[in-house]
Amino acid sequence: MTKLREKSEIWFAVIWIIAYVVIFSVCDSVSEQIGLVKSVTLAVCVLLSIIIFAFVKKNGFMEYYGLCKGEYDVKKWLYFIPVVLMSTTNFWFGLQLNRSVLESILYAASMIFVGFLEEVIFRGFLFKAMSKDNMKSAIIVSSITFGMGHIVNLLNGSAFLPTMLQIIYAVAIGFMFTIIFVKSGSILPCIISHIVVNTSSTFSGDRGTVEAIITCVFITVVSFGYGYYLMKKIPDRVAE
Repeated sequence: MTKLREKSEIWFAVIWIIAYVVIFSVCDSVSEQIGLVKSVTLAVCVLLSIIIFAFVKKNGFMEYYGLCKGEYDVKKWLYFIPVVLMSTTNFWFGLQLNRSVLESILYAASMIFVGFLEEVIFRGFLFKAMSKDNMKSAIIVSSITFGMGHIVNLLNGSAFLPTMLQIIYAVAIGFMFTIIFVKSGSILPCIISHIVVNTSSTFSGDRGTVEAIITCVFITVVSFGYGYYLMKKIPDRVAE
């Protein structure tokens, strides 16, 4: 890993993205084949998280990739209210047990590590690699790549419309999270919010087409709006 990163930081990020998407998809498929959703996925996500964290820690990249406290002016950051609001959307239409108790636990647990992995890979590895050449392009590519990465859900059996809506609001969330990293130097708020959204989806109530569209519009508007606000109001703090 170290040699690959030294040779090309961008290719290091791209390879991690491809590997993550492929591995996650395969593990989900294998988990379903053995009859226990997310069982294999959880084990592999834990392993990948340990590998990435150990690599970042060992090489002194904690601040570089935003795994640090960061800097925030509480009033100017609006107490992260928009992020909190966005994180509550899975609770809007009630809570229910969509799977067995064991599968719900496995699903929620795997989503915790997915939140960590995706933030480090997309916001850390990819964005940091690209931001050295062009900050604006890095923000755009990181956000779009994060959103488009969810298209793999179609291959895993998800319906077309919900997946398209997910891609749309994921791009917006990716933009907001990237700006938070740029302005604070930390991806920890992004990881926490990502984990809340992921795990709460385990117990999200059923929503029809109208409700799904309303949720997508809300998340997209709030995420883009807050990201734009931070761009204008907060100076950059990304550690080099």
